[in-house]
Amino acid sequence: MGHDHIRYDILAQDALRSVIRKVLTEVAATGRLPGDHHFFITFLTGAPGVRISQHLKAKYAEQMTIVIQHQFWELKVTDSLFEIGLSFSDTPEKLVIPFNAIRGFYDPSVNFELEFDVPLAEEDEGEAEITAYPLDMASKAEESDATVSDEKKEGSVVSLDAFRKKQ
Repeated sequence: MGHDHIRYDILAQDALRSVIRKVLTEVAATGRLPGDHHFFITFLTGAPGVRISQHLKAKYAEQMTIVIQHQFWELKVTDSLFEIGLSFSDTPEKLVIPFNAIRGFYDPSVNFELEFDVPLAEEDEGEAEITAYPLDMASKAEESDATVSDEKKEGSVVSLDAFRKKQ
């Protein structure tokens, strides 16, 4: 089979990251989340362009999950990243997170999840894959704003590798 010169895998990742960008842009414009929506965003703390305090970086050397719900401020969204103010143990922090550093996005109010296979710094820089699927996490305990977690969510994963042409 032929070589994918178009790189559909990268185009699909960019398209799905634009969903996150669009949602955050709308939240930034209104200053609040609509209805019961709230977001868990998992990102690599060591990815290029990520800016977090040394305290958070020391505590979460590889990745962390933030919760955007009731208390956040100064949400700014650009084409490539977002900035947000959150409180961690009553300490205000400003975070800068490039969309390419995001490993996961989850809105438990509607069981919507996007998961990106972004390699950790020490992992092989091979082709990334993307999964997108609804996930029934009704039993998941609700976490408060700026909760940090390293937990792995269970669910059925559909990989783009199944749709790629083999060489």
